[in-house]
Amino acid sequence: MLNQIIIFILNTLLGLFSLALLLRFYMQLMHTPYRNPLSQFLVALTDFVVRPTRRVIPGLRGMDLSTLLLAWLTQFILLTGIHKLQGYNYSSTIGTATMGLMLLAFVEIIKMTFHIVMIAVIAQALLSWFSPHSPIASLLDDFTRPFLRIFRERIPPIGNIDLSPLFILVIIQLLLMLMTGLQREIYQLF
Repeated sequence: MLNQIIIFILNTLLGLFSLALLLRFYMQLMHTPYRNPLSQFLVALTDFVVRPTRRVIPGLRGMDLSTLLLAWLTQFILLTGIHKLQGYNYSSTIGTATMGLMLLAFVEIIKMTFHIVMIAVIAQALLSWFSPHSPIASLLDDFTRPFLRIFRERIPPIGNIDLSPLFILVIIQLLLMLMTGLQREIYQLF
């Protein structure tokens, strides 16, 4: 029972921190304005660990690799802690287990990315119907525009309704299924 409580707390704290780091990475990558409250919150929450890491890990072509690496490392620590609390013994296969957990952390980052895009697309679609001039609408538009543009260029609106969010959601669901299958394959390693 105590292990389940600790796993829940670890999952919540480290999972949310990893999400914050990943959101910060993508908001910087998509050049969303810093003046919005979400960006300021993410910077305030993660700056204590991102700033020192940037001194060691430089950016690459506008990508903040230190933030991305920290998100991955947080997922790796989370997965290692959960497996250890569940009683997995690393002593016999430490190399295989470490490699498997590193791959699982990478897959988790990809899955989290898909979930971020999916939630942003749904929120933007709903806001465009009910509150198009909301302060968060421009932030969501900046974030989702690169994904939606791919379909908007090829699929015209039908009856003044943009169907590009629907196509993105279907593709993301398919990609999430692939990631879940990949996770199962990695778990079979150890």
